[in-house]
Amino acid sequence: MAIGAWENGLQVIITAVILDLLIGDPRWFPHPVIYMGRLIVYLEKILRSLVGDERLGGVLLLVTTVGITCAVAVAFLKGAYAVRQYLGFAVAVLLSWSCIAARSLHLESRLVAAALVRGDLAEARRYLSFVVGRDTADLDEPEVWRATVETVAENTSDGVIAPLLCLILGGPVLALAYKAVNTLDSMVGYRTERYLRFGRAAALFDDLANFIPARLTGLLMVAGAPLVGLSGSSSWRIMRRDGRNHSSPNSGIPEAAAAGALGVRLGGTNVYSGIPVVKPTIGDPVQPLSISAWRGSVRLMYGAEALLVAGWLIITKILNLHG
Repeated sequence: MAIGAWENGLQVIITAVILDLLIGDPRWFPHPVIYMGRLIVYLEKILRSLVGDERLGGVLLLVTTVGITCAVAVAFLKGAYAVRQYLGFAVAVLLSWSCIAARSLHLESRLVAAALVRGDLAEARRYLSFVVGRDTADLDEPEVWRATVETVAENTSDGVIAPLLCLILGGPVLALAYKAVNTLDSMVGYRTERYLRFGRAAALFDDLANFIPARLTGLLMVAGAPLVGLSGSSSWRIMRRDGRNHSSPNSGIPEAAAAGALGVRLGGTNVYSGIPVVKPTIGDPVQPLSISAWRGSVRLMYGAEALLVAGWLIITKILNLHG
């Protein structure tokens, strides 16, 4: 099998999507992101000691991390396919499955929602702290709901649509390269004194890697909203109006599409390491931030995923008919 080619790509991705929907991201599974994180920590120590220019060190960290990730993925795939076709297929499925996070995002956010429903605000804040970067200790209930809806909307792009798009275009190798970039950004892409220069390359490349997926996610949310009982017209209107109301060039697009579909207002003041950061608002407060908004955001995520997979199946069928 040609790595990243179309051969067997359909079966691999469909199987990976089904696995994700059925069992998500079990804790016993040796997830590649864990090893990416360890690699990044190791490389950062080495590069900081060897390279005096922090910007250059950050570039080398980006190139080395992505390069090693791709090399290991190619080695696993080629080695497995060399042994047996079915083993190669299984490895391709496992690697692809590890890149998709729809079920995991659903389950992690559901822990927050369930705690709020039973009135345990402290527990909801604790669960929320596992999936967002902002301070959660002092959030009231509406702010916890807001953060939960925002993380589902944003990660629909980062954790579902972007990896799927990479799998479609370049197979498990490209998808893992994307996950490496995403992991780098989450670890070093901060505007702090320590990472302002060293993490700049990772942050910029992550913005570039997510530029098209974020906009595709917004369009898929708009198209999928009516299919899951939400407003497609409002989703389109708010995405166009408020999609740029975010410090990130990408995160605002899916958040705005979700806010419009749900009829809620997102954005506002977040606190990071004790420092309040005022962000523009996204959407109109037609409906309250509540469990209904969270449920709607999850339906919207699955709807966007289903539309992408269905669209790809249709295009593949058309190409095969005309091939």
